[in-house]
Parts: sequence; C-alpha cells; structure tokens
Amino acid sequence: MKKPTSAPRSKAPGKARRKTREELNQEGRDRKRQKKHRGHQPGSRANGDVAGAGNKQGQKKDPRIGSKTPIPLGVTDSPVTRPQKPKSEKPMLSPQAELELLENDERLDALLERLEEGEALSAEDQSWVDAKLDRIDELMQQLGLSYDDDEDDEEENARQDDLMRLLKGGN
Repeated sequence: MKKPTSAPRSKAPGKARRKTREELNQEGRDRKRQKKHRGHQPGSRANGDVAGAGNKQGQKKDPRIGSKTPIPLGVTDSPVTRPQKPKSEKPMLSPQAELELLENDERLDALLERLEEGEALSAEDQSWVDAKLDRIDELMQQLGLSYDDDEDDEEENARQDDLMRLLKGGN
C-alpha cells in the first residue's frame, strides 16, 4: 500500500489579522447606529401622508376604516345576504369549440331523437332545443359552414367529371 505523500497543497488563506479592541468598538458603534434608524418615523400611522392632504380624490383610502355596509342589530327572520354578481354559465369559447360542444351534447341528441320518433316535448324542453338549434345555425354561419356541404361537394365533383369527359372528347 502506498503511503500518502505530503505534497504541497495550495496555500490556505493566511490567518486573518486580528482586529484591535478600538476597531471592534468602532464596528459595534456603527452597527448600533444603523439599527437605531430602522423602521418608520414615530407617528407616521396617525399622521399619514401630509403632502397629499389637500387632494381628497388622489388620497389613498385608509385601510383601518372598515366597511360602510349596515349591520342589522336586531333579530331578523331572514338571513342577510350580499348581492352576488351573476356568473356566466360557461367561459368564452371559440365558435369552433362551442359548435363541437353543441354537436356532442347528449341532452340535445336525446331530445332530437324523441322529436324524430314523433313524441311531443314539454314547452320548456322545446324552447331549449329551439335555442340550441338557433345557436348552432349562428355558429355555422360565423364559420361559413352549411348543412349541405357534403351533398354540394358530391354534385360539384360529378359536374367536374362530366366536364372533363366532354373536354377530352370522351363518351
């Protein structure tokens, strides 16, 4: 087994010079002076911003002042509720995504099947189906689609084939 040799290592940083008592005292005084000046001015919370005192509109609202909503002090029959903002039923979707959702709607499919079988729907269901079908029509118009796209394509292809035959002098 090899004995580790004591190769010269990189020089370690030399010993730090010891500070004198006078230097240590001066550093302590400096730290104390810095600590003394931390924080806000005395009375800054009560006085607020003196510069903007003349401008009421630009002045910030004092966060310590509470809500102005009245609180019922007596016993009431009904609980007090806050008015809530109406939330939209669904987030904004692109017309293509909304159309796909409507086309894949199970309730709409079931109601349309019932209509095809000759069943009568309730007034509420009928109005819902009409509204959804109207929305589908709107979206298809926005996207430039039509119900007869497939049939039109087939007719167009047949016409082109006929024209090609005539131009080539075929049958």
